[in-house]
Amino acid sequence: MAITPPRLDDRRFDDLVEDLLARIPAHTPEWTNPRLGDPGRTMVELFAWLGDALLYRANLVPERQRLVFQQLLGAPMKGALPARGIVQLAYAQPPTELAVQSLQPGATLSGAAPFETLAETSVLPIVAEAYIKRALDDGERARMADVVAGLARIHRVNGAAEPYETHRVFDADRAEPNGIDVFASSIDRVLWLALLAPTAARPTEQAATNDAVRNALGGASGTPTLLSLGIVPTISTPELFDELETPAPLPVLWELATRGTGTFGTEYLTLDPLPDSNTTGGLTRAGTLRLPLPGSDRLWVPPNDVLANPSAGVGDTPPRIDDADRAGRLVGWLRLRPRPGAQVEHLALSWIGANAVEVDQRVTLRGSVLGSSTGAADQSFSLPQGSVDADTLVIEVEEPGQGYRTWSRVEDLATIDANPNVAREAAAFELDAAAGTLRFGDGIRGRIPDRQMRVRLAFGRFGGGVAGNLPPQSLTGISATRVEGGRSSPLKVQQPLAMQGGVDAKTMAQAEARIPALLRHRDRAVTPLDYQRLAFEVPGIAMGRVEVMPRFKPRDRRFEVPGVVSVMVLPEQPMTTAQVPNPRPDRPFLERTHSHLAARSPLASELYVIGCDYIPLGLAVGVVLRDGFGRDAVLLEVRQALKRLLWPLPPGGADGKGWRLGRHVRERELEVEVSRVAGVREVSGLNLFGKGVSESGPAWTLLPRNQPDGTRSLELARWQLPELLGVIVVDGDTPVPTSLAALPNPFAKANQVAVPVVPELC
Repeated sequence: MAITPPRLDDRRFDDLVEDLLARIPAHTPEWTNPRLGDPGRTMVELFAWLGDALLYRANLVPERQRLVFQQLLGAPMKGALPARGIVQLAYAQPPTELAVQSLQPGATLSGAAPFETLAETSVLPIVAEAYIKRALDDGERARMADVVAGLARIHRVNGAAEPYETHRVFDADRAEPNGIDVFASSIDRVLWLALLAPTAARPTEQAATNDAVRNALGGASGTPTLLSLGIVPTISTPELFDELETPAPLPVLWELATRGTGTFGTEYLTLDPLPDSNTTGGLTRAGTLRLPLPGSDRLWVPPNDVLANPSAGVGDTPPRIDDADRAGRLVGWLRLRPRPGAQVEHLALSWIGANAVEVDQRVTLRGSVLGSSTGAADQSFSLPQGSVDADTLVIEVEEPGQGYRTWSRVEDLATIDANPNVAREAAAFELDAAAGTLRFGDGIRGRIPDRQMRVRLAFGRFGGGVAGNLPPQSLTGISATRVEGGRSSPLKVQQPLAMQGGVDAKTMAQAEARIPALLRHRDRAVTPLDYQRLAFEVPGIAMGRVEVMPRFKPRDRRFEVPGVVSVMVLPEQPMTTAQVPNPRPDRPFLERTHSHLAARSPLASELYVIGCDYIPLGLAVGVVLRDGFGRDAVLLEVRQALKRLLWPLPPGGADGKGWRLGRHVRERELEVEVSRVAGVREVSGLNLFGKGVSESGPAWTLLPRNQPDGTRSLELARWQLPELLGVIVVDGDTPVPTSLAALPNPFAKANQVAVPVVPELC
């Protein structure tokens, strides 16, 4: 029999009023009309209201006991996690004075959810644009062979000339989700950042504006100016059976162009990022870094005018910019390249920009009095909000004659110290981060705050939840304070990427649902069910499906290997009407899951966390429609039914849990699913296609009839799932296509031929 939380009394206000009115004839029969507004009726309702309040408080007792049981079981309520991301700052209007503003952490951003900056940052009066020297393809080389030969003679190039095109990446501060390999796409494996001054009010004032910007970047009083850069490497989906290892930092150099020997000679000054400010992990994850800039006399750019500088853009010099406006605003060149001798040929980036800072979805509260001590044991105080970041919390308690003193946080007051004298005098408190409550000691396990002494929240950061997972360009404004004090100049925010990682706090029902699993696995992974349940509890990610394959070694594709456990994980992804690929975990997703499970796995086990090996599948279906049903609607529903059946996540699959791992895709099963669609009278045929290899590359091939009944099927190994990549549905007497390319485009006209044209540029 299930145990449900009891309610001490389930009566409410209306019930109490009806009960009292029903007793009137027995106790006061002379009161024949207890109507509304009658003084006696008013007394009855007042009594019912007081009784309802008392019953409400009495019914809170089981609720509080449920929370206590959660704590005793070591399964406290989990608080919300904040979304995080990177934003770029810029002046909202042309500054009256070209100066550098250093901003304190904790600046608040305006948007649909509260965000704050996580570190100090500097806003420089510049714009940074990223460029590469893009190598020409074979067709461009052939077409421009004579031009390149002429340029080699003009520039007096000794050896083979390597033509390039100055190509701007991340145009208009937009991120590239698929990434750009800035090293492999360039001829010199260098990413160039052009530092541009603001546009002057009049063209004749641009030179003076540039000089003012250089002076600002050069720093004052011997303190170098810090350039804050935000970098977002492309998070690629790893190969299926890659082993998870912590990525090694990329050996790269940051260099600033400076004046060299001769009139137009260029040399480079190496800049080392401040260690405490570099959160990119050596360009392996999204983060920021700060580069100290040299004095203004070291900032230099070679002229872009080929008439004045024939070597502009040649050799190891910065790329030539032919845009006269941008070339006139250049105040410096910064470049990123591999260290000499390092075998670094690839660097895929989704975004890079200056004046960047990391933000998260929390708010900072400080200087709030929580209450005064009564001198009793086990006192509790409520924080202003729940879901507090425990690492940032600072609680102060007033001491007689000494003012406020900071008390320390402990996980459990009962385990402060084995020495009773130390435990008795410990100035400590216990925190329930999700509920936002503090609990102090009882004089034996932790001190009791002295009577009438105040308890104060000195500092703490609160917040989190899925509401912070905002799309790009959702955050627009910022309110910041300078390091030296005072409000900053008006600033605007550029948010090139979405905020990610926000998770809502767990509800009581969700916490209680975890108790049976917790009692079974006790936060240790032993059985396959333990691994599965623990994988669904990985914080900060949306897990869609987990499959545990004991004794399966992925790299060898071999089962029955002792001591090996492989966990296949898929992220949560809704099944939409659009043709989208099946869900695939990226490297951070796999790394976070692996670290969570590895800490709970037996010491002798060999753990692998992998994605899924998808096998491409194409389908061609012929149906006969019933009368009275719309053709397009039925054909669309046939596609959706097949997609829903083969989808790897719920509600896909025959049982609504996603297509079963290793289950073959059989023609007869697909026909049954199509025949269930309303409006389909008959399935006239169904062909299955797999991806084969032809002379021109991968191509769809019709699968053979390899079943005893003469039907087709897609055979899958025990670690594989199908991925439906193409569906053709025809109706009526149209024969079922034997090729996925056989169906013509219904929107194309038979008497027209598409011809590409080259646009004219002025």
